[in-house]
Amino acid sequence: MTAGRIERRLDELGIRLGAVPPAVATYVPAKTVGSLVYTSGNDCRVDGVLMLAGKVGSDLTVEQGYAAARQVAINLLAVLKEHLGELDRIKQVVKMLAFVNSADGFTRQPFVINGASDLLVEVFGEKGRHARSALAANELPFDTPVEIELIVEVEEA
Repeated sequence: MTAGRIERRLDELGIRLGAVPPAVATYVPAKTVGSLVYTSGNDCRVDGVLMLAGKVGSDLTVEQGYAAARQVAINLLAVLKEHLGELDRIKQVVKMLAFVNSADGFTRQPFVINGASDLLVEVFGEKGRHARSALAANELPFDTPVEIELIVEVEEA
């Protein structure tokens, strides 16, 4: 089977989609409702291990948070590929909800989350541009610096 357009683009960018980790609680990684797919929140694990941990603004820099957010977007693409079978079914990225594990007084969440948003535009072009919320959290599960969920519109199977 030949790779689709989006998978070829990932190859061009040197991006490898890892395996989707099993859910750690009572939820599913993705759920389709009509033509929309909602993903559960994801973190910045690579091969099952957080690439970074801690609070942005004290333990981590904005640049490290950006890299973590980029990895979360890659992990979300892996979830969508597993759920849909083919990333070319994605018509557009609709909405991103993102949380940054933030130190007290840290207010640069949008610049951290650009790591995920920029990746989606690199991969999907204009179809990757999306509405977005980038919020501070005083703690995130497992001390991940970033947690993100997506809503995408898909073509019928």
